[in-house]
Amino acid sequence: MTDRERPTALIDARQVTVRFGTHIALSSVNATVHEGEALTLIGPNGAGKTTLVKTMLGLIEPQSGKVTRRPGLRIGYMPQRLEIDATLPLTVRRFLSLGMPRNGTEGRTRLLATLEEVGAPHVLESPLLDVSGGEMQRVLLARALLRDPDILVLDEPVRGVDVGGQADLYRLIGNIRDEHGCGVLMVSHDLHLVMAATDQVICLNQSVQCTGHPEAVTRDPHYVRLFGDQSTARAYAIYHHHPGHRHLPDGTLEPLTPGEEDRDHE
Repeated sequence: MTDRERPTALIDARQVTVRFGTHIALSSVNATVHEGEALTLIGPNGAGKTTLVKTMLGLIEPQSGKVTRRPGLRIGYMPQRLEIDATLPLTVRRFLSLGMPRNGTEGRTRLLATLEEVGAPHVLESPLLDVSGGEMQRVLLARALLRDPDILVLDEPVRGVDVGGQADLYRLIGNIRDEHGCGVLMVSHDLHLVMAATDQVICLNQSVQCTGHPEAVTRDPHYVRLFGDQSTARAYAIYHHHPGHRHLPDGTLEPLTPGEEDRDHE
């Protein structure tokens, strides 16, 4: 592949090392997120995944190495969790409007359209504290999309969502990447569920243990050493979507119509 054929690099980290006191969080790590491609970071707790994300975003300065970001890069960030004060009377609409330049009818129309895209238009006027875990993740994803991002950064985007809902949410992320053409940088603990939504994987444990396409990574000895035998992992981690229903954001099931079932089999 020639340089002209390669997709544009949105963020490129080269030989990045980060230390906190005497603790080495990252050691000589390389990672690149390209335009229109999804990169997923996996690894055990404490492997340095969130540290690498923060370093790539410029929130942490590495002791050595270099991070290059495309000039004018717009970033849509979805945090791992969001703590809301129980006494704060904040609706989803108001939460999504914070920091938005658009007001009035135009702003509300855009909020609703974005919530429709992530499958949660029904929560627009709901109190933020009343939405379910799956709905909250979709609201946070909508908030990231409202920035018209060149890159979506998603830290454990399916946290607090049941297994069926996780599979649907990862499919949604893959669709958003395809439709918007944005890059995606994700952190995940479960490679098997995220496989359909990612192009490249970095298996991290302070340093890069293995990297490549998702199916190749699952067969890599370094991955097996960290996560156990892949056949055992698949038995617990892979979710087989039943063609007769879909998972709604609140975790309930909705039967498919005969026409939808036919499309689900295609």
